[in-house]
Amino acid sequence: MRELLMSIKELLNLKLIVTDTYTLTAYSVVIVLVILLVTYLLLKAIKRVFSTLIKHKKLESGSGYSVFLIIKYIVWVLVVIISLDSLGFKVSILLASVAALLVGVGLGLQQLFNDISSGIVLLVEQSVKVDDIIELDDGRIGRVLSIGLRTSVIKMRDDIMAIVPNSKLVNDIIVNWSHIDKSTRFYVQVGVAYGSDVKLVSKLLMKSVIEHADIEKKPAPFVRFVDFGNSSLDFQVFFWVTRSFLIETIKSDVRFEINRLFAENNITIPFPQTDVYLKEFPPQKTTS
Repeated sequence: MRELLMSIKELLNLKLIVTDTYTLTAYSVVIVLVILLVTYLLLKAIKRVFSTLIKHKKLESGSGYSVFLIIKYIVWVLVVIISLDSLGFKVSILLASVAALLVGVGLGLQQLFNDISSGIVLLVEQSVKVDDIIELDDGRIGRVLSIGLRTSVIKMRDDIMAIVPNSKLVNDIIVNWSHIDKSTRFYVQVGVAYGSDVKLVSKLLMKSVIEHADIEKKPAPFVRFVDFGNSSLDFQVFFWVTRSFLIETIKSDVRFEINRLFAENNITIPFPQTDVYLKEFPPQKTTS
């Protein structure tokens, strides 16, 4: 037994790399591997705890995921520093060298740092969380699937996965539909020809939304006579829905129904037109 321990000790003291200023032993490598393994198992256990809390509704899924990411990043940064120190590197000198290097290429990495700092802001502030439905500055709407340190993955309504830099979610104007009340109000606008029965138009617009399965009965839909347009009498029909992510499909259903009801009741939807009047002038007399 004693001989086995001596053999293990000699193996651990084996010098793998030797220079004038640096020596790497097998013992240092083993220590680093143990640290990495313990860190991996620890983070896996922490993730399991967060998953259990989320499963039993003791923690909101988006918040739990964000907190776990923060813990994960902090732990790995500390582990890397400890591992480098265990391998014999002078961490203070290394950090100073890295800082000098980053200053030299700071302009090129400015956007990268902006995205990373924005990711930290999102994880801490939680203005945008996983599973939130958001509207980007360009009008696209999607569900947040994940928030990373530099980018976030958003599933758009056409099932396209968009990888968005975190700086856009922090610096741009973002509409977070998940922060709105459960029911959200929308409207569909339509114009009818001058001379149409406006009472009948209002009745048909109400009928187009009141029977839709995804449109709420309370608050009740209503119709607004918006304006006297250049070529039409303009109306808007307002309604509330809870499935905001599907609003474009719901609006399409409403427009189909409006078109059908108008056709059945001889209500005309006009198109823009311009009337041109030609004025005739009497022929000019010529003198010879």
